[in-house]
Amino acid sequence: MSSRPVRIPGPDHPMSISPAGGRVVVRDGDRVIADTRHALSLKEATYPVVFYIPRGDADMAALRRTEHTTWCPYKGEASYYSLPGNSERAINAIWTYETPSEAAREIREHLAFYPDRVTIEHTPD
Repeated sequence: MSSRPVRIPGPDHPMSISPAGGRVVVRDGDRVIADTRHALSLKEATYPVVFYIPRGDADMAALRRTEHTTWCPYKGEASYYSLPGNSERAINAIWTYETPSEAAREIREHLAFYPDRVTIEHTPD
Protein backbone atom coordinates (compact mmCIF):
# COMPACT_ATOMS: atom_id res chain seq x y z
CA MET A 1 0.00 0.00 0.00
CA SER A 2 1.39 3.37 -1.01
CA SER A 3 1.43 6.28 1.42
CA ARG A 4 2.21 8.81 -1.30
CA PRO A 5 -0.28 11.67 -1.43
CA VAL A 6 -2.69 11.87 -4.34
CA ARG A 7 -4.17 15.29 -5.03
CA ILE A 8 -6.87 16.50 -7.38
CA PRO A 9 -6.16 19.66 -9.39
CA GLY A 10 -8.35 22.59 -8.43
CA PRO A 11 -8.32 26.36 -8.00
CA ASP A 12 -5.23 26.22 -5.77
CA HIS A 13 -3.35 24.01 -8.28
CA PRO A 14 -4.98 24.09 -11.72
CA MET A 15 -4.01 21.63 -14.43
CA SER A 16 -5.26 21.44 -18.00
CA ILE A 17 -4.42 19.12 -20.89
CA SER A 18 -5.31 19.96 -24.48
CA PRO A 19 -4.12 19.24 -28.02
CA ALA A 20 -1.00 21.32 -28.74
CA GLY A 21 -2.05 21.91 -32.33
CA GLY A 22 0.44 22.02 -35.15
CA ARG A 23 3.70 20.11 -35.24
CA VAL A 24 6.15 19.41 -32.43
CA VAL A 25 9.67 18.20 -33.26
CA VAL A 26 12.19 17.18 -30.57
CA ARG A 27 15.89 17.09 -31.50
CA ASP A 28 18.93 15.81 -29.68
CA GLY A 29 21.56 17.79 -31.55
CA ASP A 30 20.91 17.01 -35.22
CA ARG A 31 19.00 13.81 -34.48
CA VAL A 32 15.19 13.88 -34.51
CA ILE A 33 13.94 12.02 -31.45
CA ALA A 34 10.24 12.78 -31.93
CA ASP A 35 8.08 14.34 -34.63
CA THR A 36 4.33 14.61 -34.17
CA ARG A 37 1.14 16.45 -34.99
CA HIS A 38 -0.55 14.75 -32.00
CA ALA A 39 1.24 16.36 -29.04
CA LEU A 40 -0.64 17.34 -25.93
CA SER A 41 -0.02 20.55 -24.04
CA LEU A 42 -0.12 20.28 -20.25
CA LYS A 43 -0.39 23.49 -18.24
CA GLU A 44 -0.02 23.00 -14.51
CA ALA A 45 -0.26 25.77 -11.92
CA THR A 46 2.47 28.37 -12.60
CA TYR A 47 4.85 25.96 -14.35
CA PRO A 48 5.73 26.40 -18.03
CA VAL A 49 3.65 24.45 -20.54
CA VAL A 50 4.98 20.94 -21.21
CA PHE A 51 4.48 19.10 -24.50
CA TYR A 52 3.64 15.40 -24.20
CA ILE A 53 4.48 13.39 -27.33
CA PRO A 54 2.83 10.04 -28.16
CA ARG A 55 5.37 7.22 -27.86
CA GLY A 56 4.41 6.05 -31.35
CA ASP A 57 5.79 9.32 -32.73
CA ALA A 58 9.14 9.01 -30.94
CA ASP A 59 12.27 7.03 -31.81
CA MET A 60 11.92 4.69 -28.82
CA ALA A 61 14.77 2.48 -30.11
CA ALA A 62 17.16 5.40 -29.52
CA LEU A 63 16.10 5.86 -25.89
CA ARG A 64 17.30 3.92 -22.85
CA ARG A 65 14.93 3.25 -19.98
CA THR A 66 16.41 3.98 -16.56
CA GLU A 67 15.51 2.91 -13.04
CA HIS A 68 14.85 6.51 -11.98
CA THR A 69 11.32 7.44 -10.86
CA THR A 70 9.70 10.47 -9.29
CA TRP A 71 6.29 11.15 -7.79
CA CYS A 72 3.89 13.95 -8.60
CA PRO A 73 0.82 14.05 -6.37
CA TYR A 74 -1.27 15.36 -9.29
CA LYS A 75 -0.05 13.06 -12.08
CA GLY A 76 1.38 9.96 -10.37
CA GLU A 77 4.68 8.12 -10.71
CA ALA A 78 6.98 9.13 -13.56
CA SER A 79 9.43 6.73 -15.19
CA TYR A 80 12.46 7.99 -17.10
CA TYR A 81 14.43 7.45 -20.28
CA SER A 82 17.85 8.70 -21.32
CA LEU A 83 18.90 10.09 -24.67
CA PRO A 84 21.64 8.42 -26.74
CA GLY A 85 25.14 8.92 -25.34
CA ASN A 86 26.40 9.17 -21.81
CA SER A 87 26.60 12.90 -21.28
CA GLU A 88 25.17 14.37 -18.09
CA ARG A 89 22.36 16.07 -20.01
CA ALA A 90 21.35 12.77 -21.69
CA ILE A 91 20.63 10.93 -18.44
CA ASN A 92 16.95 10.93 -17.38
CA ALA A 93 16.14 13.61 -19.97
CA ILE A 94 12.69 12.18 -20.72
CA TRP A 95 9.82 11.26 -18.44
CA THR A 96 6.56 9.41 -18.88
CA TYR A 97 3.54 8.53 -16.76
CA GLU A 98 2.67 4.92 -17.54
CA THR A 99 -0.22 4.77 -15.10
CA PRO A 100 -1.10 8.42 -14.50
CA SER A 101 -3.73 9.61 -12.08
CA GLU A 102 -7.27 10.03 -13.35
CA ALA A 103 -6.73 13.80 -13.66
CA ALA A 104 -3.82 13.19 -16.08
CA ARG A 105 -5.12 10.10 -17.92
CA GLU A 106 -4.65 11.74 -21.36
CA ILE A 107 -0.84 11.72 -21.01
CA ARG A 108 -0.63 7.93 -20.68
CA GLU A 109 1.73 6.50 -23.35
CA HIS A 110 3.23 9.98 -23.92
CA LEU A 111 6.75 11.31 -23.35
CA ALA A 112 7.91 14.70 -22.07
CA PHE A 113 11.39 16.15 -22.53
CA TYR A 114 13.42 18.54 -20.40
CA PRO A 115 13.71 21.63 -22.64
CA ASP A 116 17.25 22.41 -21.42
CA ARG A 117 18.47 19.04 -22.73
CA VAL A 118 16.84 18.90 -26.18
CA THR A 119 15.53 21.35 -28.76
CA ILE A 120 11.74 21.46 -28.89
CA GLU A 121 10.21 23.16 -31.91
CA HIS A 122 6.49 23.88 -31.96
CA THR A 123 5.02 25.10 -35.23
CA PRO A 124 1.34 25.98 -34.72
CA ASP A 125 -1.10 25.38 -37.57
